[in-house]
Amino acid sequence: MIVLKSQREIEMMKKAGEVLASVHKEIAKMIQPGITTWEIEEFVDSFLQKHGATAEQKGYKGYEFATCASINDEICHGFPRKEPLKTGDIVTIDMVVNLNGALADSAWTYAVGEVSERTEKLLHVTKEALYKGIEQAQIGNRIGDIGHAIQTYVEGEGFSVVRDFIGHGIGSVIHEKPDVPHFGLPGKGPRIKEGMVFTIEPMVNMGQYEMKMDANGWTARTIDGKYSAQYEHTIAITKNGPVILTDQE
Repeated sequence: MIVLKSQREIEMMKKAGEVLASVHKEIAKMIQPGITTWEIEEFVDSFLQKHGATAEQKGYKGYEFATCASINDEICHGFPRKEPLKTGDIVTIDMVVNLNGALADSAWTYAVGEVSERTEKLLHVTKEALYKGIEQAQIGNRIGDIGHAIQTYVEGEGFSVVRDFIGHGIGSVIHEKPDVPHFGLPGKGPRIKEGMVFTIEPMVNMGQYEMKMDANGWTARTIDGKYSAQYEHTIAITKNGPVILTDQE
């Protein structure tokens, strides 16, 4: 069942999103060769506490950390660690913020120092794909219109879209309906309605779209060892169009 949110609920989620966006803006200043994702993890945990929020994914199905920190060929759910990032790496920091019971979810991929031209293009295309998906999140459209716009653009630029992880509804819990694939056919899936709140979070690979799981049971990585990027926003559907609740602008 898809739970439609009231204006009050959306406003509460927007406040959680503002805290989350503030965290990402601070992380962007921290990213440089030599920093560790463990330092980022500790910073996020502390920042959220200072702002009266908590990290919703800590403890979720046994996950131990406030952030997911996925480096290079890791698609998602990488564990924070104490190995320094180096020039040429990319790292995706993903988190869910709980502020007074309302949730917001956003991931961002950061380049560490100078990266290759191909890597720069991967980041650009993935971010553009996110916004092309958001453009389709209009009342009366279908969820499939979002995935089709993303897949068409990404594959046209010579990259691939991960199939195993998708966007999702969100509210008082992390994962709700509807499922939001980043691939598929236009005109398919649930009709988009006012009051829906969900994430769009394309994961885009430099090579093949297939993945494999690490022994930890959480971390997914590309099957061919090539880089993967992800950008994610939480959006609310309003009569005036989609509103980005985790906007960093």
